[in-house]
Amino acid sequence: MDGQDLSRRGGGGPVAALARMPTGAKVFLILSAALLPFALVAFLASLQSTRLADQEVRARLRIAIGESARSLRSELSWETRELASALPTDPGQLPNCGRLAGIFEPQAVNGIRYVVLDPQRRVICGVPLPSVTGEDLRAEEPLVRLVPDSGLQIEVAGAAGHVARAFFPRKFLATAAEPSAMARDFGTLLSDDERDLTLTSLDGPGLLGRTEKQTVDLGLHDLRLQMTVASAPVTSSAIISALSPFLMWFLAAGIAWFVVDRLLIRPLRRLRTTVEGYQPGEVIDPIAGSEIPAQEIRALGDTFRELSQTVQLHEHDLAEGLSRQTKLTREVHHRVKNNLQVIASLINFHSRSALGPDALAAYASIQRRVDALAVVHRHHYAGFEDTRGIELRSVIGELASNLRATAPEGSPVGIRIDIAPLLVSQDSAVAIAFLITEIVELAMLAGGTAQINISTKQQDDENAALLRISSPALIESAKFADLYQHRYGRIIGGLVRQLRSQLHHDPMVGAFEIVVAVNGPA
Repeated sequence: MDGQDLSRRGGGGPVAALARMPTGAKVFLILSAALLPFALVAFLASLQSTRLADQEVRARLRIAIGESARSLRSELSWETRELASALPTDPGQLPNCGRLAGIFEPQAVNGIRYVVLDPQRRVICGVPLPSVTGEDLRAEEPLVRLVPDSGLQIEVAGAAGHVARAFFPRKFLATAAEPSAMARDFGTLLSDDERDLTLTSLDGPGLLGRTEKQTVDLGLHDLRLQMTVASAPVTSSAIISALSPFLMWFLAAGIAWFVVDRLLIRPLRRLRTTVEGYQPGEVIDPIAGSEIPAQEIRALGDTFRELSQTVQLHEHDLAEGLSRQTKLTREVHHRVKNNLQVIASLINFHSRSALGPDALAAYASIQRRVDALAVVHRHHYAGFEDTRGIELRSVIGELASNLRATAPEGSPVGIRIDIAPLLVSQDSAVAIAFLITEIVELAMLAGGTAQINISTKQQDDENAALLRISSPALIESAKFADLYQHRYGRIIGGLVRQLRSQLHHDPMVGAFEIVVAVNGPA
């Protein structure tokens, strides 16, 4: 079932829509649907490779941040314990400044500073460091706070009211938090509930760059360590690698459609156009042009060419046969016309030697019928190549002239005709001519001098017309009844049956009417 059948059935679903599409579009859609799964598989494989790379980066980051958190937590926890242990527990004791000096002063070059204050907040040892906590310290509860853009400070209060402070610069913290197995392609950030401190910075990933981040709680006064590493960047090559399956899918479908269109669809469409425009007698040449169709289509075109050449030869033979048949038909018509003329001449010749009025009337009656047949045949011969039919008006007009010419000398006849320009078949023309001849002769013999009216009228059906023959001589009378019953009735009835109709006679008006078949207007 083709697309036109589906359209005529009124289908509105996807199948009907697909059937109405051009063949080229169908090929492209089918190939696209067939190749799309392969493109999706390749695309998903590319995404899976990217996900595996990201998982590897996340695993490496998890190990690195765990190591950094442990190192930094250990360093800060140890420094805090040392500060707390150096403070006295009795107001009469002094802080262990020597111990703190041995721990912190060697690292002064790295920016680490410390200070110990008495209960009145006077410096006992170290360098002055302002408080960054803003809170009252309680013994054995050290506080750790971030100094924005600077570092980290620890403050510890002793049981006797002394306070120890230590400041660790950002560079020291960054070194302490640096993992051993990680190259310097990461960024670290310390944060608490209020502040952030960037230890190391990661270069910007760019427009298409991607990063992975993880955060670990250090367990020291809400301190958290965040580490950022660069993931596999979304480069132009990665984009091309991800999109190449779809590009290959589109190119494969497009190339397949192009090949099918150029090798199959276009040649078939051109072949169809050539065959549709074919006229009998021509030779089909479907391979004209520079395009190279498929071998099968070329073979089909050669078959059409051979068929058209065969048809051309047959058309030539038929034309010659038709010409011979036309000449033969013309010859037959010419001989029939000449024979009818010979018969009419012989009848006219013999009528001159008739011995009485009855014999003369008999010859005239025969002459009228031969003339009627000759008129119809002459008009058929004049237009026998026109298959539409014989023009009724010209036949009846010539027939009326012959009837007036053969009327008896003592009974002149006037015939008036009103005939529409109609066409009838040859068989109908012969029957109508004989019927008019019989009725006119009946009028001449029944009424002597008679005026006869012959008319036709087109009916509602364009293939039918009403033939009417009227005369005062056709009014019901004893002589009319005798002639109709014993001489003309059977002949007129036979002609009416030949016309496959019914004849109506109006005895009061003197008119015969019959509906005859016509081929249409002339």
